[in-house]
Amino acid sequence: MSNNTTIFATPVTCFPSDSLDLISSNRFLITLHMKNFRLLIFCLSTSLVITFGCNQTPTKTYSVTTDEDINTEAALEFKKMESFGDRYAKAWSSQQPEHVASFFSPKGSLQVNDDPRAEGREAITKVADGFMKAFPDMVVSKDVMTVTECGIEFHWTLSGTNTGPNGTGKKVRITGFEVWQMGTDGLIQQSDGTFDADEYNRQLKNGVSE
Repeated sequence: MSNNTTIFATPVTCFPSDSLDLISSNRFLITLHMKNFRLLIFCLSTSLVITFGCNQTPTKTYSVTTDEDINTEAALEFKKMESFGDRYAKAWSSQQPEHVASFFSPKGSLQVNDDPRAEGREAITKVADGFMKAFPDMVVSKDVMTVTECGIEFHWTLSGTNTGPNGTGKKVRITGFEVWQMGTDGLIQQSDGTFDADEYNRQLKNGVSE
């Protein structure tokens, strides 16, 4: 360990570190705490590095990080997340349920409305397989992605014909969204999915309204 201790002083907390690599820390924190995006950007934009020597008068070192630097980093991270969302939607449209599960951490979970939470990739594969069998022509498209205080919201539209086992043969088109908590491995640690179940059941019976 070095002879110096670095403290990142922000309005909300302090982060001990043995390194003065502020830019690297910013990149890590932006990736790890997307759900606190707005608060994090505020904290990073006001970050202050204070270095204390072991046996010397405290000296102050100011690390200047411009809004442009922060905005660039944030934009790059969000661009990566948009690409992740595009690939996730394609996985749901692939008729290969294991591809959906691969977007989750090994111990990740997925809950759809009030159904029991699927824990782990095997259980998540079964959830995806159920939809894919019910709708052999299913297409899921990404509508929009947003970062909120609750997590990353992935808004989607599902279109397909219920021609699977015991299907009604009706076409459906429903919208919904998932709220993601991301793991340190860059995959989904937890997803809470929501859609209008009443409208879904109505369309299964009567078809989508044109």
